[in-house]
Amino acid sequence: MILRLFVPASVLAVALGALAPVAAQEPEAPARFDHLLHRRVFPTCVSCHAGAGEDPEQPLWPDPATCAECHNGTDVERVNWQPPAEPRPSNMKFVHDLVPLMTRETPEGEQELTCKDCHLPADGTWMAVHRATPEGCLACHGTGVEHLAEADTLCSTCHLPLHRARGLAATDVAAFPVPPSHRRPGFVSASGHGAQATGTSDPVASSCTVCHARDFCITCHVNAPETPAIQALEPDPRSRAIVVTLHAPASHAAPDFLRRHGPMVRENPGQCSTCHAQESCLVCHAPSQRVSAALPASGPGRATGARPVRRVPESHGENFSRRHGPVAATTPTTCAGCHVQPDCLTCHRPDAAAAPGFHPAGFLTTHSASAYARESSCSECHNVGSFCQQCHQTAGLVSTRALGSGYHDASRFFLAGHGQAARQSLESCTACHVERDCLQCHSALGGRHFNPHGPGFDPERLRRKNAEMCVACHGQPPPGP
Repeated sequence: MILRLFVPASVLAVALGALAPVAAQEPEAPARFDHLLHRRVFPTCVSCHAGAGEDPEQPLWPDPATCAECHNGTDVERVNWQPPAEPRPSNMKFVHDLVPLMTRETPEGEQELTCKDCHLPADGTWMAVHRATPEGCLACHGTGVEHLAEADTLCSTCHLPLHRARGLAATDVAAFPVPPSHRRPGFVSASGHGAQATGTSDPVASSCTVCHARDFCITCHVNAPETPAIQALEPDPRSRAIVVTLHAPASHAAPDFLRRHGPMVRENPGQCSTCHAQESCLVCHAPSQRVSAALPASGPGRATGARPVRRVPESHGENFSRRHGPVAATTPTTCAGCHVQPDCLTCHRPDAAAAPGFHPAGFLTTHSASAYARESSCSECHNVGSFCQQCHQTAGLVSTRALGSGYHDASRFFLAGHGQAARQSLESCTACHVERDCLQCHSALGGRHFNPHGPGFDPERLRRKNAEMCVACHGQPPPGP
């Protein structure tokens, strides 16, 4: 059986704005008026519901005065019935005004649609009235399956977009049943609901608008302003009554995901911007804000984004606080991925010389001798290539010219004896100097041609001890057995 609806455009424009009772999944209990009890009184439906017949100008509900003709308190018990003041909240397109314009095809030919086609049981028992059911509508409009099992593309055939169903409250929206298609694995992915919402010639599928509005989408979508399908939806805060929880994709549970996620973001930040805002990255990468520059910042019209939980790396196991110094000194960039200077200063206070527990009082005045004598290993906590220079430069202990005073002011004639200091603690020199500093003087090819070996130099002894030291200047180990 196929239902055909012939409606002039002017009539349809007015009719779609009206609201009729929502078709429920199950037939509702009878209304307070017992139709079956009055089956011998009323031969036709239009006796009371004139507006449902051929004259849409007549009211749909009976006049209470008509009821009082029988229910006068003498012949029959008096009743105090009043018609509904407003239509029942609904998101249905159907209105009774259109019934006279509807026809259906039957074996006997094309016939007009009547009240009994929707409001009487299949056995045709007179006045056993019930509300119209989705199954009754789908007998003509659907494909023969259950209401919610119908294709999602059919929703907008009978239902108005949510933003036009103004009579519905948020609680009504929250009670919308979930179609089976929305429970299938992968539906929440871009290839699931995203493809369904955008797989039409319109900016967004009309069926999505029946239950959803823009406010619903920005529950999860950080990139909502950049997504045309979401912007095509009307805003409606009632749509948030449908509660949705953002879950991490299965790929995020892989053991090596934390190690791999950085290159993935750099390669395609768009795939992350659906769920993540800049603030998502800064939970861990607070010192390195540039890592989140490709993602949008949360704000009006966007979701707040996923908030990862910052976890301690496996390397930070037991007693790591005692071992972290050399790691921080040799790979400070790695530490800077999660830590900022105040994290260090929680323990390592700015005035290290005065703070108890790290160095004795007044240590700053004697630290050079302590470092030179190797009483302690500075590199366990400090990056001697940058930490020392930064402090010395701040104090004004800098050289103003080549071979000029500066760091070595404590020894007025340090230059004359620096060779012995270099041989005793060359590591201290390399904290500030590179080979070209030495070659300004100690080069057989240029500079001042000072012999770097000094008097009594035994090249064979040095070759046996560490031949690689010769490579620094000579480019190759000296010959020998």
